[in-house]
Parts: sequence; structure tokens; C-alpha cells
Amino acid sequence: MAEPEHISIIDSPQHVDEEVRIGAWLTGKRSSGKISFLQLRDGTAFFQGVVVKNAVSESVWNIAKDLHQEASFWVTGVIHEDKRSHFGYEIEVSNIEVVGESEGYPITPKEHGIEFLLDHRHLWLRSRRPFAIMHIRNEMIRATYEFFNQEGFIKMDPPEITDAAPEGTTELFHIDYFDNDAYLSQSGQLYMEAGAMAYDKVFSFGPTFRAEKSKTRRHLTEFWMIEPEMAFMHQEESLEIQERYIAFLVQGVLDHCQYDLKLLDRDPKILERYTKTPYPRITYDKAIEMLQGADFNTKWGDDFGSPEETYLSDQFEQPVFVLNYPKSIKPFYMKSHPTRDDVYLCADLLAPEGYGEIVGGSERETDYAKLEQSIIDAGLDVNEYQWYLDLRKYGSVPHSGFGLGLERAITWICHLDHLREAIPFPRMINRLKP
Repeated sequence: MAEPEHISIIDSPQHVDEEVRIGAWLTGKRSSGKISFLQLRDGTAFFQGVVVKNAVSESVWNIAKDLHQEASFWVTGVIHEDKRSHFGYEIEVSNIEVVGESEGYPITPKEHGIEFLLDHRHLWLRSRRPFAIMHIRNEMIRATYEFFNQEGFIKMDPPEITDAAPEGTTELFHIDYFDNDAYLSQSGQLYMEAGAMAYDKVFSFGPTFRAEKSKTRRHLTEFWMIEPEMAFMHQEESLEIQERYIAFLVQGVLDHCQYDLKLLDRDPKILERYTKTPYPRITYDKAIEMLQGADFNTKWGDDFGSPEETYLSDQFEQPVFVLNYPKSIKPFYMKSHPTRDDVYLCADLLAPEGYGEIVGGSERETDYAKLEQSIIDAGLDVNEYQWYLDLRKYGSVPHSGFGLGLERAITWICHLDHLREAIPFPRMINRLKP
């Protein structure tokens, strides 16, 4: 007699009324007299195993009765459709072979605070909520590569250890690099500009670091950044790529993560609104006018915090671009507005539902003398940026770029309360909590 086929839970729809074998873990169980209901997971999906006492041997029944949360085992049985369940299928169990016992699993079905769950992130990853988030994260990563590949970009990898700051020096993590000062990268953008001058359209996708506290919805000390840079491109063309990219990410989640959205109770109809482009655009000046009209104590020249960004985004049903911020609150490398000397050609994309900025971008300054003066005005050492200035000496062209913080985008698309839920493994766990 042939052995039952080994399948994953997610493949159950293709094996209805067939006997199969699945390697699984127990997430929970309940008993109804002579029937035991086992909640199973295998990394692809969650579903129910039904053990009927009169249909299995006494040893199998006793095994099912004695299983503890997160025990691992092989389960054999027949797949049935079950329209009442969230997954739509279940397995009628005929045999259980225990692989690994589990005693005292700390994450029980009761409510746990977010700090407890983050301290036990190595185990919490097994639960339904992080399961769904990580699947959506994986889809967004896959879709990112697909989008930029089909748009003609090539991927480049900037260094993670640098000797200079592309943005604020107060946000740098200092390290001793063989008796020299160095820093963990806060952005790969400057290097991507060099790449764009060589290959036209490039993007990076890697970890970046900011020396700021992580106990807020808005900030992480370590996060993943997607940073495209495009030669022969002005700001408006860059905005069009940005909105197409965001719409592509959301559509990818809608196309491939319906099960995960269901686990998170995320309404797909809301996400569908975000796939429609173009996105609305307002100027920073208009944003100030809107905020002051709503009794915010915000004056021209102020940067926006979470309350301001939430209010602005709540006025639209799609992500909204805020254009042309004051020079005083943006980095040195941005290009001046052609008719104003107080703002840059830049934009932040604010996500709906109060999730704030998810994309920041600008056209880059191409004039050697202006860029050199901006570096000086920012209090930076011109010698450290000579290579960057070289890009303006040898065949400089208009170019633009932007950066998307992956975790912020995941937090918005998944409608999460905590930014750190979007990270697979928070680095500072238990002992260090910034």
C-alpha cells in the first residue's frame, strides 16, 4: 500500500477526499466528548484536525488528548472541505506520530501585552498575526523586485559602513573602524546617485540605521529601505514612478495574500482604493493652510509630526503627496525650486489611515557650486563629499530619487498598531529596549 502523499496545509484544496501526511505543530485544541479538535499550523497556513475517538486506535486518541501547545508531529488523514472555517478545509485524522514534545509554552491563548510578545518574538512568530504579517512582507519584497526589474532598474548594494552622513549627523551610529571614525549607513542614496550616473536607473534594498529611539509608531533603529535613483529624470516623473510602485505593492498583496489579510481582519476593499493612480498632490504651503484652518499650532517652516500627518492624510482617500518643503527641514542634496529660494523640489508621500510618511524623495542638486555650498552650510566636511561632488563634474544630468521604508509600508498595508510588528527579528530584545 502506497504511503500517503506529504503535502503542506496550503495545498489542501488540491487533495480533497485524499489521504495525506502533514508535518505540523499544535497551536491549540479543544475536546467535545468523543471528538478532539486540533488546531494545526505548518508554516503555510492554519487549519483544524478532527480526531474521532471511535475512528482511531486507543493510542492515537491518547496521543491527541495529551498533546501540548507547540508540540510537533506528523499527522495522517483525509482532507475535507469545511466552509465554516476561515481556511475552508480540515483534516480527519487517522494517525499521529509525535516528533517533538512541548511543555510550558509561554505564549498562551490569553491576552499578552506587546512588550511581552516582542520579548518572545522568537516564539511569537509562530502565531497567526505575525504569520500573516511576514507573508505580506514577503510578498511586498517579491513585488518590489518584480516592479523595478520590469521598469528597467538594476539593483546595487551600497556599503553598510560609511565615513559620512547623507542626512542628519545626529542620527548616525558611530563605530570604531580600525581606529578610524565610521558610521552605520542611514541611507544608500548618495551611492545610488553614483550608480544612476553609470546605469541610468538603479535601486538598493537593504538595512539602514538611525540612532533614534524605537518606542514609537514612526521610528526604528534598524529598518529596510528601498532607494531608487533615476538619471535624466525630473521630480514630476519620479512622483509618477513612486505612485505606480505603491499601487503595484498593494495590488500584489491583494492578488497573493487574501488569506493573510483575512487573518488580520484587513478589509481588501479599503486597500483597493490605493491601487488607483494618480494620487492627490498638495504643496507644503497648502498643507500649512489646511492645518492652521483646523486649529493646529503649526507655522510655516515647521516639520510635521504624527498628528499633522494624520490630519492631512485623513482629508484624502488615497496616499497624498506633500510637495516642496522648506529647505530648513530637508537634507542638503535636494534641488532648489526654480522660482523660489526657500523650498526644495521634494515630496513626502503620506499614507492614509494615520500612518504618516512612507516615501520621501526629491530631485537632486546638479550644480557643483550650489551643492558644495549646501554641504558647507550643513556643517559637513567638503573633503568627505568630494566623490559626491565629482558626480556633478563629469557629465552631470538631472536626476531624482526616493526612499521607501519597508516596515512603515507594511504597518500601513497590514493596518498594524505597532511598527515593530513588521520586523521579523527585533535586534534589541530583552536586555536592550530603545
